[in-house]
Amino acid sequence: MPYHFLEVAVTPNVRLAQAEMGADQIWLGDHHRESDSFTDSELAFISARDSFYIASVSETGWPYVQHRGGPKGFLKIVDRKTLAFADYRGNRQYISTGNFAANDRACLFVVDYPRRARLKIYMHVEKLTLDADPALADLVFDAGYRAKAERIFRLRLEAFDWNCPQHITPRYTEEEVAKAVAALRERLAELESENAELHTRLEALRGR
Repeated sequence: MPYHFLEVAVTPNVRLAQAEMGADQIWLGDHHRESDSFTDSELAFISARDSFYIASVSETGWPYVQHRGGPKGFLKIVDRKTLAFADYRGNRQYISTGNFAANDRACLFVVDYPRRARLKIYMHVEKLTLDADPALADLVFDAGYRAKAERIFRLRLEAFDWNCPQHITPRYTEEEVAKAVAALRERLAELESENAELHTRLEALRGR
């Protein structure tokens, strides 16, 4: 197998699907990629995100994908093989929480929409009470974020891989848009000020 991410992802039926599309030879041979420990690139990427998607599987075999969001960097780095986040109260269905009690395997999609970059991560999930690990609690709680934390999830890395940028439509947050147009706003303010000054001078000339 080329690298550990595909050792996890590729099953016999996946092999058949690849063969049907003539893609099975692409992934054969020695194409080793380190994927069982985050590098500085992955850590920086994760730390800059304000949301991610996490998939779980129920006891009936149905998958479930949930969006998780918070302040930038709310998915915390514990070490090069471990992430953690405070699980804040939502609609109180607790589907992911229940699924992880039966099956601790998860898949995360972490996306940078402006740069069209996507990191997919297989992880094992552990649920902790808020007081189970005080040091971890201090790490995951974001001061000033107005939401009620109900538990902590600690995630242990199994494997990761970077996705290609195809079909990712760039999207921007309000903060990103504000930064992008800040110079334009400043220039517009300068022009409006110059225009007002010229208007005042013109009126003064007309009044002579």
